[in-house]
Amino acid sequence: MLDISIGKVVRIIALARENGSDNPHVRDYISGLNEDEQVSLVALVWIGRESFSADELDEAQDYARQERVAPTEDYLAGMPELVTFLEDGMDALGINVADAEDHLRVRD
Repeated sequence: MLDISIGKVVRIIALARENGSDNPHVRDYISGLNEDEQVSLVALVWIGRESFSADELDEAQDYARQERVAPTEDYLAGMPELVTFLEDGMDALGINVADAEDHLRVRD
């Protein structure tokens, strides 16, 4: 189970689409997440780039926690494909990104 809300992931996707993954807005948002959220975010990226399968979410999170040596925002900002990896990771976990985005727009 992800330890980050779908809304926060969608927010990161929107910020990175609008500004690029290395933008200060994206970095600030990611740095403001707690450690569990950041670990889940990295695991989601790894699932999206197929380093882990969706069935290996727990293992990906454990590995992300163990291998954490740099600030998460620095690590993820260096990925031009961040949006694609997050969307693909969500898809792999059965979460429809478009539905999640629509749900957030309705709430605004």
